[in-house]
Parts: sequence; C-alpha cells; structure tokens
Amino acid sequence: MLTDIPSTAIDIYRALPEGTRCEVIFNELSMSPSPGSEHQLILMEISGQLYSLLKQTKSGKVIPAPMDVYLNDTLSVVQPDILVILSKNLDFIKPDGVYGAPDLIIEILSSGNRLHDTQKKKALYEKVGVKEYFIVDPENKEVELFTINPSGVYVSSYQQKSTIKSTLLNCELHF
Repeated sequence: MLTDIPSTAIDIYRALPEGTRCEVIFNELSMSPSPGSEHQLILMEISGQLYSLLKQTKSGKVIPAPMDVYLNDTLSVVQPDILVILSKNLDFIKPDGVYGAPDLIIEILSSGNRLHDTQKKKALYEKVGVKEYFIVDPENKEVELFTINPSGVYVSSYQQKSTIKSTLLNCELHF
C-alpha cells in the first residue's frame, strides 16, 4: 500500500535510484541518455581549467555533473554539466546537492538535449537569475554566452569558437 503519494515531480525525482539521468524543470520530469565522448572530454577540459583558476584565486568552487541543483521556488531540480558557486554563495552547497541558483552554468549540447538546454533550461536559468549561462556546441566548438540585462532577461553577449570568456570570473578558457 502506498502511504506517501508524490505531489510534485521533485518528489518522484527523489524516489528514483541514484544515478538516474533525469531532471525536473517547472515540475516536468525529463530523462536523457548518457552524453557522448566529445561532450565528456570538453566537460573535463573546461572543469579542469576552472578548478585550477578557482583554487588559485580562492573565489569559489566548480562542480561538474552530476550534481543536483534544487531551485524549489520553480519546482525544478537540474544537473548542469558544469556549475560555479562564488565564495559568497558557498552556503548553497549542502551534502545532498546545491540549493539556490549557481553564479555561472555551462551546458554542453548533446544530440538529444539541444532543445532542452537552449530553451527549457535557458528559461529556468533566466528566471532564477544565473548570471552567466554558457552553451557549448561540441560539433563546431561554438560557445554562446547569455547574461542577464537590467530587466532580468537573458541577452546573447557573444558567440566564439573554443573560448569561454567570463566577466564574472575575469577569465578566458580555451578548449
């Protein structure tokens, strides 16, 4: 007999076995297959550079996927490919995940997640105020940066190949 009936998609998400590749965006559960090798190689290259930079500057922490990021006011939990939490927000990091909007997120596209990352996640990250949202296309190495304008809306700040330029972190990363 079922005693606790899930009332939200996050309740269902929390009941899934550890390692299940899925996310909840605006109370809608979606699943995806594991990313490909090019995706993972780019993820490691960028994560490694960010780790070295943040360790040297002591300005925050970088966390690669998988890490649950709970944005409860939107009934959402996501697993960004790479997230950065600046030092002033390190209390967002809890033993079971991150609670609150990361300062910077990088999503690396896969064939099955293109619309998910460029539309659904972009809308979510904009709503919760992620300051810098980078989308990396591994096929052509193109990077697009979205930043929040004074009205709280994302604007495309630039597109470049093989380069991530963060004003927030005052750095340039190459992959």
